[in-house]
Amino acid sequence: MDTQVNKIEKQLQHFTGTEMYYHIPILKTRFTDGLKYLADVADCYWLITDASVIAKSLKYKSGWITIDFKRLPEDKRTASGYEAEIVYSDGNDTILERHGYRVTDFPLDALRLFFVNDTLMLPSEY
Repeated sequence: MDTQVNKIEKQLQHFTGTEMYYHIPILKTRFTDGLKYLADVADCYWLITDASVIAKSLKYKSGWITIDFKRLPEDKRTASGYEAEIVYSDGNDTILERHGYRVTDFPLDALRLFFVNDTLMLPSEY
């Protein structure tokens, strides 16, 4: 598992900008090459969909949404009942929404995404 995580993290560093946009037609959301790669290798289209739905619902609060996935430490898992959480903020430490996930097979412990102009991207692709 650590080998897969290391490979994914190393590959994600190579994405700057994007050559192609992919679409979630029903949501009218675009996502970038880096997220397409991540979704394919980590089988996490659920993350792109969830992040898009929530970020779009928060657009009226901020034109810039920062999305932080974080696997919770063991002590917080026990206390909260969640294995991971996604925190949506305005990029200036103002939390707009927080969602807990009781179970996840997402391989990374942490990931940050940006949602700007109906486009979901890695920070290096901004």
